[in-house]
Amino acid sequence: MKAPSPSLFPFLVAGGKGADFSSVLTPHIEQALARAYGFKTIAGIDEAGRGPLAGPVVAAAVILDLNAFPAGIHDSKRLSAKARETLFDEIHAQAVAVGVGIVGPDRIDALNIRKATLLAMKQAVEALPVKPEFCVVDGIDEIPIPVPQHPLVGGDRRCLSVAAASIIAKVTRDRLMRAYHERYPEYGFDRNMGYGTKQHREALKRLGPTPIHRRSFRGVLVT
Repeated sequence: MKAPSPSLFPFLVAGGKGADFSSVLTPHIEQALARAYGFKTIAGIDEAGRGPLAGPVVAAAVILDLNAFPAGIHDSKRLSAKARETLFDEIHAQAVAVGVGIVGPDRIDALNIRKATLLAMKQAVEALPVKPEFCVVDGIDEIPIPVPQHPLVGGDRRCLSVAAASIIAKVTRDRLMRAYHERYPEYGFDRNMGYGTKQHREALKRLGPTPIHRRSFRGVLVT
């Protein structure tokens, strides 16, 4: 099956810099790809946790049923925690397929965060029980997988499937960080999710890094 022609999808080629679909997300991109090329399984891919000082980077891949999907899907950053939790369950219940990839701090330090993120995305696609015919990837990078794909800047604000993936990735990672909080309560992981808040940085100065800290990140190894 041939891949989409760039001339037919200028909003993808331009990195999503055309019309802003931030107010209401519909499966306009997926429907356009399906009409033009007959794709039946289109995956949206996104990640959570590139910036924190601690914890893994988590990626998700979601293939939605374009005829039946939860209402209210949007970029996870624009949703409340309660809304994300509700949609997390609804996406799992209604989606054609959901896959998750997780890359921990040791691998992040060994690879760098960009490569670790791409690895998590690759894992998420490979974890899908249904093979996608095309992938829309949030960001500027392609994933090292043998599947036709296109990166889309701001994809979590413009592509419904990518927004669904952002919710799965965010909720999965937040749950992991809350579990880490039980082991390392002094760092406030249940509130900061590993980001470099004042409390987190002060705990690093007092106690030093934990095994889940990214030692290659500035501010983790306090001298």
